[in-house]
Amino acid sequence: MTTTTAPLADAPPDPAPVPAALKRAARRRRSVPYLLLLAGVAWLLVFFVAPMVYQASTSVQTGSLDTGFKVTWHFATYWNALTEYWPHFVRSLVYSGIATVLCLAIGYPLAYTIAFRAGRWRNLLLILVIAPFFTSFLIRTLAWETILADQSPVVSFLNRVHLLDVTTWLGVTEGHRVMATPLAVVCGLTYNFLPFMILPLYTSLERVDGRLHEAAGDLYATPFTTFRKVTFPLSMPGVVAGTLLTFIPASGDYINAELLGSTNQKMIGNVIQSQFLRVLDYPTAAALSFILMAVILAIVTLYIRKAGTEELV
Repeated sequence: MTTTTAPLADAPPDPAPVPAALKRAARRRRSVPYLLLLAGVAWLLVFFVAPMVYQASTSVQTGSLDTGFKVTWHFATYWNALTEYWPHFVRSLVYSGIATVLCLAIGYPLAYTIAFRAGRWRNLLLILVIAPFFTSFLIRTLAWETILADQSPVVSFLNRVHLLDVTTWLGVTEGHRVMATPLAVVCGLTYNFLPFMILPLYTSLERVDGRLHEAAGDLYATPFTTFRKVTFPLSMPGVVAGTLLTFIPASGDYINAELLGSTNQKMIGNVIQSQFLRVLDYPTAAALSFILMAVILAIVTLYIRKAGTEELV
């Protein structure tokens, strides 16, 4: 018995081969983003990775300027540096943390005013916020020496209203003077890093749609409830960015403590600067730098996990 089978359907034709020129063009298009990254990657390698590697090798060296420094993998330098200078680490974190909170307390109302209430004065207020950047960081800090001098109008007023008695009881000033006290250092940090808080806050608040405020009012929300439920949550990316941009550089600052404080207010940045340039103990200075970086990285990681923008927008 013979069977017949139906003829097979025509198979689809083989795709036409892609010309080599088109393949090369596609590869070039895919490589363009990577080529654009080369300049940034090279910059990071030269000015970040290479110095970090050099500092890492310096931190495990032993020796002196007379005999020379050699890599001996002396990791005990880290422990010795931490046990000797841990008060300076704590002081740096406390001062920078207080300065960050003050910057947020001062900067948020100002950024809110510029974003929603300034009107035609908005550009002028933004220029006034940025204007201090046109002056040297050192000169701005030196100006605070005059502002907080013992016979200055500011300190005289604080003495007349007996406010310095309260700050002395709190332990942030000494007697009837402000200079060479923790308050002077915190004031310098707050002033110098305040623009780093205001600008991210303004950028975040400026993007808030005003119609959301109107909708909240239509739903009988009070101004405070509107701020708490609408404005502040939407501005949290700016809060996170501003606090990080303020806290991180303030933690490693040494100019404010050097010019406005005394030996009792030295921060870890002052110790690192002294170890590098005066004591010439390069391994200890490098180890302190890495410890500070690790502490800040841990704090920032925990902070972003608790208040990261991914969970807030």
